[in-house]
Amino acid sequence: MHKNKLTIAILFGVSSFTLGCNNSTEQNAATTPIVEKAPEQSTLKARFKDHFKIGTAISRDQILGVLPDDLNVAKAQFNTFTPENSMKWERIHPQPDVYDFEAPDALVEYAQENNQELVGHTLVWHSQTPDWVFEDEQGEPLTREALLKRMQDHIFTVAGRYRDRIFAWDVVNEALNEDGTLRESKWSTIIGDDFIEYAFTYAKQAAPNAKLYYNDYNLYKPEKRAGALALIKNLQSKGIQIDGIGMQAHYSLDNPELSLMEDSIVAYAATGIDVMITELDISVLPFPESEEQGADISLDIALQERFNPYPDGLPSEVNKQLGKRYKEVFAILKKHGDKISRVTFWGVSDARTWRNDWPMQGRTDYPLLIDRELKLKSFVNDL
Repeated sequence: MHKNKLTIAILFGVSSFTLGCNNSTEQNAATTPIVEKAPEQSTLKARFKDHFKIGTAISRDQILGVLPDDLNVAKAQFNTFTPENSMKWERIHPQPDVYDFEAPDALVEYAQENNQELVGHTLVWHSQTPDWVFEDEQGEPLTREALLKRMQDHIFTVAGRYRDRIFAWDVVNEALNEDGTLRESKWSTIIGDDFIEYAFTYAKQAAPNAKLYYNDYNLYKPEKRAGALALIKNLQSKGIQIDGIGMQAHYSLDNPELSLMEDSIVAYAATGIDVMITELDISVLPFPESEEQGADISLDIALQERFNPYPDGLPSEVNKQLGKRYKEVFAILKKHGDKISRVTFWGVSDARTWRNDWPMQGRTDYPLLIDRELKLKSFVNDL
């Protein structure tokens, strides 16, 4: 959902090593060190295996081998992957007759080889979709019928290519305003409010065995929650498959009030669909009070020193606050583990989180459970 978002390079995963042979078996046995594997509970996926799947977003550079250490850590720590940007329309289908499947193909292959559940992200979204999608050859807006055909062709080509190879799809992303009403976008303006129904219908036809999800941010807000519930129930009333809702969780140390998150988990689960926490990260940085904190990637503010207070490292006291906040979040998630199927972090480590550059370039944030050295943070033991 956010901006940063062949042969795969050989990775240096957790592996066993065979030492060189000696002439004497006894000598070999005496000198060969015992290499102990890290205890299973040290990984995130093992820690939460009795509650829900644990996932992360994977970037193009990570999957194409530019950042092998990142991918190695991701494989060890998580059991579900979501492409950060490589399956968004502007990346995978940048021009009318051009598709770029290099990174998506590599990610699908890697996920299958390493037993990772892969969630496709995303088929229909108002952002990161090229203008040509909505225009004819003269640059004029398409008709409803023409845009529906263009949507169908895209979904059939992308979701159809990975039929039975991708576990689930974020079919529609961020279609609601903060008050729960339908966002005015080129999709809704040209097609109408039923563009969501068509998107889910086409996705079902292209990938009949995949789970189909709606994904959005600030779904803890009562007004937006009401809009999401109405969207879910409308699809269900028409017999259109929707299997789950992704609650994007771009939080901060003091926002949102976690009781609202819990209320929303309960409310969405009551509709009979899966609930997922997606795009989880917790920013430790101050946020401009004049702007709405959410996930609008168009927000770009001139860098000011007071909004980047920790460029050289996170103070111990703030790290304690982050640990406390994560502990409170995961206490609620584990409490409702019977309703939540997956918790996905938006990024592998602090080194390459989108939070470093949003809503202004050049900030240094610390929002994830894995630090810049690709190590689990100490407070993870308390989650």
